Amino acid sequence: MPRKIIAVVGATGAQGGGLARAILDDERGEFALRVVTRRPTGAAACALAARGADVVAADSDVPVSLDAAFAGAYGAFCVTNFWEHLSPEREHMQAVAMAEAASRAALQHVIWSTLEDTRNWMALDDDRMPTLMGRYKVPHFDGKGEADAVFARFGVPITCLRTSFYWDNFINFPGMGVRQHADGLQLPLPLGDARMPGIAAEDIGRCALGVFRERQWCIGATIGVAGQHLNGHEMANGLSRVLGQRVEYLDITPEEYRALDIPSAAELGNMFQFKRDFETPFRAARSVEQSRALNPSLQSFDEWLALHAACMQKR
Repeated sequence: MPRKIIAVVGATGAQGGGLARAILDDERGEFALRVVTRRPTGAAACALAARGADVVAADSDVPVSLDAAFAGAYGAFCVTNFWEHLSPEREHMQAVAMAEAASRAALQHVIWSTLEDTRNWMALDDDRMPTLMGRYKVPHFDGKGEADAVFARFGVPITCLRTSFYWDNFINFPGMGVRQHADGLQLPLPLGDARMPGIAAEDIGRCALGVFRERQWCIGATIGVAGQHLNGHEMANGLSRVLGQRVEYLDITPEEYRALDIPSAAELGNMFQFKRDFETPFRAARSVEQSRALNPSLQSFDEWLALHAACMQKR
């Protein structure tokens, strides 16, 4: 039988790239990969093409371009990148474009990579957390969460995939992670004793492949994924082991985090505060056991650290 085509938006990025590689590595061969990218001649797209992927040029900011990307496909993985432009409104418009294109193409299964709309837990006039951009508490959460309903409105057979904190942020996100202080290495986070769901970015894509395989029960479901739930001390201990020197977890307040001299400090301070203040529902939405059922190769934090030890030591 012909393989089912999965159109992967952002196939050269973190989440989409994980799914792209998972499809190409899958011994079952149930799915074929279509790379949807703005840069079809870029190194990442060419590397996937060399492994047999179909590459289609498309841009979620140009809705008509998505028609060719989704044409004839069985399913699609839809994702946005807030950190590229810092605009939840643009994320919403991109979601609308993908939902409309998926509806026109009559796709049988779409995974929408999303997060909670934090305003469902904390009203804009709640002064425990500052309101940002006039109408958000955590913009990169709220814009995605608000767009969940868009896919349903267009009748798209959808699975909402709620992601977790990328451990890769400790390497790739400017200013995040271990910092050098006069007293040694510190991991400053405003989490208190709360446990935060985290995951290797690669594993989000692998879990998404599991969702496509389990279409029957995943359609219409909201599924959260995580590799492990860890508190600040546990993350600092793991980082200490891979760095070969003690890393102290520094429990700071959200206000102190928002004042740090790092990119998007206010946004990130609000994000961590949300995860701390609403730890119970946030963690309950992200089952490690279910994630492992979808992705048997799911990594723990220590396993991820071992694979990225060299990068961590260079920071």
